[in-house]
Amino acid sequence: MTLRASGAGLYATLEARLDRDTRQGEGRGMWSELANRVDPAEYRPHLRDDIEVKKFKLRWGNDYAMIANPTDLVHYQLRPEDVELLALMDGTRTVKEIVVESFQESGDLSLDGVVDLVRQLRIGNFLTEHYVDTTEIIQRAAHPTTMARTKAREFAKTLSIDWTGAHKLVAWLYRHGLRYFFIPAVAVAALLLAVLGLVAFWDVYQAHRFDLGGDSPAAQTLILLGMDYILTFVHELGHAVVLVHQGRKIKSAGFMIYFGSPAFFVEASDSLMLDRGKRILQSAAGPFAELVVSAFASIYLWAFPESPAAPFLFTWAVINYFVIFLNLVPLLELDGYFILADLIQVPDLRPRSLQFIRYDLWRKIRGRERITKQEVGLAAYAIIGIAFTVFCLYTSIFFWETIFGGLIRELWDGGVIGRVLLVVLGLFIAGPVLRGLIALARSVKKKVTTLIDGVRFRLQTRWRVEAAELLDRSALFDDLPEDVLSDMAGRVTLRGYPAGKPVFRQGDRPDAFFIVRTGNLEVLEEDPETGKERVIRTLAPGDTFGELGLIDGAPRAATVRPTTDAQLFEVDESTFDRLLVDMVHVPEFQPTLQQAAELRGLPPFASLGSTEIAMILDHGRWLNIAPREVFVEQGQPGDAFYVIGTGQVEVIRDGQVVNTLGPGSHFGEVALLADVPRTATVIARTPTRVFRLDAEGFDQVVAGAFRRGTLTQAVTVGRTSQH
Repeated sequence: MTLRASGAGLYATLEARLDRDTRQGEGRGMWSELANRVDPAEYRPHLRDDIEVKKFKLRWGNDYAMIANPTDLVHYQLRPEDVELLALMDGTRTVKEIVVESFQESGDLSLDGVVDLVRQLRIGNFLTEHYVDTTEIIQRAAHPTTMARTKAREFAKTLSIDWTGAHKLVAWLYRHGLRYFFIPAVAVAALLLAVLGLVAFWDVYQAHRFDLGGDSPAAQTLILLGMDYILTFVHELGHAVVLVHQGRKIKSAGFMIYFGSPAFFVEASDSLMLDRGKRILQSAAGPFAELVVSAFASIYLWAFPESPAAPFLFTWAVINYFVIFLNLVPLLELDGYFILADLIQVPDLRPRSLQFIRYDLWRKIRGRERITKQEVGLAAYAIIGIAFTVFCLYTSIFFWETIFGGLIRELWDGGVIGRVLLVVLGLFIAGPVLRGLIALARSVKKKVTTLIDGVRFRLQTRWRVEAAELLDRSALFDDLPEDVLSDMAGRVTLRGYPAGKPVFRQGDRPDAFFIVRTGNLEVLEEDPETGKERVIRTLAPGDTFGELGLIDGAPRAATVRPTTDAQLFEVDESTFDRLLVDMVHVPEFQPTLQQAAELRGLPPFASLGSTEIAMILDHGRWLNIAPREVFVEQGQPGDAFYVIGTGQVEVIRDGQVVNTLGPGSHFGEVALLADVPRTATVIARTPTRVFRLDAEGFDQVVAGAFRRGTLTQAVTVGRTSQH
């Protein structure tokens, strides 16, 4: 009873407030006013004042920008054109207004990019309105757990434990001594010490006084492990101190099992906001710190080769220099990789190279297509990297067997306790190996499952029912009768695509269209000269793509590539042709598809998906205008905007011709915002065919794009330094 009364009071208060605002404003009722206030197209994003934005211009044209939330240390990687949108997010413009202003600049009514950027910025708390994840709150309340249990589960999944208070510790160490290493004279002295250490170690090694052996007592071996972990801490501290010196923050630090060895790590994502030279310095600081510490052991070895500790220090120095070598070789995703990526200005070097040799290299060789210098470099890097990974696996086995073989034998001969410790140590070290084998097994299982799904798809009805339901939901196929839909679903094929493997490429001949069953995909426009790619829209489960290419028969206008593993229902060309034959008795169907294809051919609508195209068709129509006929008149209310298909028009302002527009041009977009008087008169200069879209249709398209939320998180989590 109390709850009901409270609810009634809430609605009464809400209605009274809205009615009061309505009397003072536009005179709309409560529910229409409420609908307006929750309309995503009317949301006014306001970027926080402390948000940092930085552009990076790269040699190869793959420019990008970074945006940072300094409070939560969240970093997003953006396209350069997105930065211009950020300037419009000052709280005075609605999402709809931002889309239109962007459209006026680019001439491309790209909704997904604007709408998804706003949505993701809101989730990342880049906007003044604080985002609350109600789903997560409800899940925590429904399944309460202690912090210790949460950390234990996290460690079991990731083999890592992080600590968010690391920045305060490193800042304290920096203020109380480490800052002196950034004085030029001290830095030069440290560099000379590191070089002397290398020279001393080489001289000792050339003398052949010591050998790597596995007969050291277990106690010495354990001490060796402990010293190695101290050196690892020094390595990570080097990265962290440079970050603090540059005025950036450390998001977290912690402990992890990395390639079979316990290690420390620093989450250095804030380094993404540094200039290229400073990022290189930050990446090099860890190995440099190790070189300085190792220099003391090497110089001691050189000065006192007869010391009882000399064999032990020699083994430790060998391990240190080998690890430094692995860190600096740019073929593993460690410090040397980030240094090289910044030097050659290819920030996504490793994933791009692997993707190129997996999906593009052999296609280009078979088709005798031109391979650019950049692509040659990508292929060479990937092939050498694979070979080096095999080398690292071999040397890791050698070091473990040679250096720690004595420990293993001594523990095995040490009775029950020793063997228990050996088993624990084995599980501790073999954890990542087991995880790697599990990951390999999952990959194989995924491929086998895809094959099995393909067989089951041919045998089980429910898959075809799902395909039919997705087809029926598509706006372009909502006129399909049940018998035609069933026949078409019976001819659908299930296809699996791993992340990065193109479904089809720009320029390919259309031979099928697709319905997204699971996963997310990007539609990319490629520049064949520079190799640059531009994301023009994103696809989510339930979306269709490629069908309009079958209508006009033109080569694919864009490349479609999954950003996650995806399953697609494929409808081949022969099935689609049969569909058109079967739908002769539905006079609206084929003309609608042809109109959609024609609409997609207009530049403002080129990047829209099938759903948006269908909405626009529902709220627009083609008009044929005779010469000297007036489209719109200056000073009159505006309620639509126009795109020219054929012909020419004159734009007249205050009696003067100010512009002449031809096919593909547009006008009247300001009317999409509100009932604003026309700022000019537009008259047909020749027989003209135009498409007219009303404001209501535009509002629905923007709202639909906002609800879909197809952004695949254009986020760079950051450079986690690991040793």
